Amino acid sequence: MSDSDFSVLDEQRFQAFHWRAILTTGLGVFCDGYDLSSIGLVLPLVLASFGTATLSSVDSALLAASALVGAAAGAMVFGVLGQWGRKRFYGYDVLILGLAAFAQAFAPNLAWLIVLRFILGLGVGADYVLSPVIMAEHSNRADRGRALGLGFGTMWPVGALVAAVFTLLLQALHVAPDLQWRLVLGAGAIPALAVLYFRRRMPETARFLARLEANRAEASKVMAEIGGQEVAAPSADTRPFGEVFAAHARWIFSGALLWMIYDLVVYATILFGPSLIAKGMGLGPVDFTLLIELVFVVPASLLMSWFLIDRIGRKPLQVWGFAISAVLLIIFAMLRSKLAGAPALAFIVYGLFNVSQTGPGLVSGAGVFGVELAPTRIRSVAQAITVAGGRIGAAISGFAFPLLFGAIGEISTMLILVALSVAGAICTQLLVPETSARSLEEINSETAAAIRPAQ
Repeated sequence: MSDSDFSVLDEQRFQAFHWRAILTTGLGVFCDGYDLSSIGLVLPLVLASFGTATLSSVDSALLAASALVGAAAGAMVFGVLGQWGRKRFYGYDVLILGLAAFAQAFAPNLAWLIVLRFILGLGVGADYVLSPVIMAEHSNRADRGRALGLGFGTMWPVGALVAAVFTLLLQALHVAPDLQWRLVLGAGAIPALAVLYFRRRMPETARFLARLEANRAEASKVMAEIGGQEVAAPSADTRPFGEVFAAHARWIFSGALLWMIYDLVVYATILFGPSLIAKGMGLGPVDFTLLIELVFVVPASLLMSWFLIDRIGRKPLQVWGFAISAVLLIIFAMLRSKLAGAPALAFIVYGLFNVSQTGPGLVSGAGVFGVELAPTRIRSVAQAITVAGGRIGAAISGFAFPLLFGAIGEISTMLILVALSVAGAICTQLLVPETSARSLEEINSETAAAIRPAQ
């Protein structure tokens, strides 16, 4: 093995360790999906519990955006902390998630719920940084996309699916409304705290140990544990942080832009999709969400993660996902009046749109570009910036698109989403390189010539 690579990790077959890592890292994203979707499912019960029929515009914006703003802040904080150790801070993310989720069940008023969801968002942002970085640095090169797709792109909708199922179960049991929403929000603590022990037992990544901590002996031990082969670890990367960041800033901010575009589109469609289609089908928002996740999103995510993301590449999956999304949104806009009288057809068109969005969701929405387009020296900070880009996009979507619906109408708003989808396809094609089946060091030219050994 040369001094510039981690071949024993990159060439290792997909094995039991990788499955455990997917489960351990993915359960945090499962919690994110559960926590970020559950509030929408029980929002009417929350309002009724606090004695109000509707939220003021300010309160509505704060409740919708508090977790997203918290996620952006949490990502930046833990992105910096991650430079001092991936495992060192791993577990604190789900601890914050778990405690904040549990505390929601005891929120005495709306203001407290907004504060608690901001704190919960801090944990979400931390997890969006640490989990993909750890998974990517442990993965082999041939299956890295599969590991990230299954652990992050797939586990999020599974978390949303469980939130919908649990809400329906409580409704079927005729649980009192005030208790129902508290149980739904508080239950997010169970998976978060359950995975805490396993996260603390995850080994520190060999790439961090060798490149940042200059602990080649420990890095060799981790590589032997995963790859079953005792090898000498590569040298430390002692280049100045600013120098490395400047060399990769274009790719980092391109990744942030692509995640922002994806979240602008996907969060807007989450807002209008159920309201436009569910009523025509005689379904409530919870039933509609459950059907979309079961029939379209989860199967598509599993299939694309397992068969496509590494075989056809990140860029084609995202470019075609955005392009097909734009076409389906145009069809939806053109046939809006006809689809209103054919709810089953509307459900299929909207479901296929969700399938097309799964492509960008498994790439940008799973943080793939953030962890692959930056070297180990700056990887956690780079991932934090891309996460913040996505969360800002989601927050803008939550604020702006409800206003756009009222100001310019549903059709014009959909055409804006078409333009964003087209922009996402073009930017993906032009701004980022293909990264599938390549080692992290090769992608980022992290060669021995560029890295000075620690003195």
